[in-house]
Amino acid sequence: MAFLLTKPLGRVLGLVIILVVAASLWFALQVHPLSGQGKAVIVTVRNGESLSAVASEMHAKGVIGSPLAYRIDTTIFGAPSITAGSYQIRQNSSFGELTSILSKGPNVKVLSVLPGLTLNEVAISLASDAGNTFANSFVRDAARLATTSAFHPNGSLEGLIGPGTYLLAPSETPMMLAQKMVSRFDHKAAALGLTPSTKLNGLDAYQLIIAASIVEKEGYYPSNMPQVARVIFNRLQRGGPLQMDATVLYYLHKDGGTVTPTMLQTPEPYNTYLNLGLTPTPICTISKFSINAVLHAPAGTWLYFTLINKDGKEAFSTTFAQQLANEKKAQSRGIG
Repeated sequence: MAFLLTKPLGRVLGLVIILVVAASLWFALQVHPLSGQGKAVIVTVRNGESLSAVASEMHAKGVIGSPLAYRIDTTIFGAPSITAGSYQIRQNSSFGELTSILSKGPNVKVLSVLPGLTLNEVAISLASDAGNTFANSFVRDAARLATTSAFHPNGSLEGLIGPGTYLLAPSETPMMLAQKMVSRFDHKAAALGLTPSTKLNGLDAYQLIIAASIVEKEGYYPSNMPQVARVIFNRLQRGGPLQMDATVLYYLHKDGGTVTPTMLQTPEPYNTYLNLGLTPTPICTISKFSINAVLHAPAGTWLYFTLINKDGKEAFSTTFAQQLANEKKAQSRGIG
């Protein structure tokens, strides 16, 4: 009778031992994957995000094989203190490597390129985030890429980089970043109908980009941009100077502010008060709104515009007398 009792018990114990060994082996393989590290991926941790959510994202991107195993490991050995941000981590990393990387804080810097920023302003942001050496190399690499652009720019990538957010991983080089910016612009512009072969209103594709950059700075808000584009086309067709303050300020490395009489008389290539036609290059990064504005400018005879509301609304007019009336209205509202 005793023998009959111990035989099932032995089977149970044997099964338990097998399960324990299997679980231990499984856990060990999760902690230290035998396959070796894979490619580097970006994992982003958001403010207030739980460790469970972070583990799920790492699993989805192939960094860890099992979120459960990682949670068990951090429960036993302690979880790292994780700061919100982006991390470059290799796939199939060991849990020890993960803890080391996550504990040190984000190793991926974030660069925001907003419409209206110049290449110089982007380089300044880069210097702050990635250092002067990286920023200076980026400027040189951007100049090299300009020589290969299908838009045939005038020696600069100004206006030919895509706005948006860029993640600067430790492995990112200045050339890689510049290439990403160019690629983003090319794809987004093409999606809107602007390619190197586009011609409209007597302007080639690069000239349309120049016009869009002026629209970006002068219109400022998307609601103003289509009519600003029509003003530019009308002034070009008339043959007189564009007389756009933003172009004068660009040459002086100023973003907004008052344009003085001295500035207007400064003989430089971006002074559209003294020079006819468009500027030699775009004057900033352009948005989809300014691109659409030049590609689909409404019909109209406007030649002038001015800010009339503090909410950014601009008024457009055909005659100089109408322009003066709008300027007077703006002044009565405390503008100008």
